[in-house]
Amino acid sequence: MASGFGYTGGRSRCFPYWQDFQKCYASADTPSQCTLPKEDYLECLHHTKEVSRALTIKSQYLTKTAHELEAKRKEAEVAVESGIMGLGLLTKEA
Repeated sequence: MASGFGYTGGRSRCFPYWQDFQKCYASADTPSQCTLPKEDYLECLHHTKEVSRALTIKSQYLTKTAHELEAKRKEAEVAVESGIMGLGLLTKEA
């Protein structure tokens, strides 16, 4: 923890997580007992799990969108190859 102060001069946003980790570490027999408070504190600092979750959601969305666009493109190709589509603009009136 650098200074313990946030941008506005008060406590930083992760200070409560740091206190929980520090309390656990002081009372633990082995440091491995404090893995959960440590992970919470590091997640608060760096947001690694949040970023990876957001990237996963984004990639799934993009692949879904790409599949939908590919399906629409194939439908359009079939419609174009099947014949000339008229818009009704050049037909003669009887």
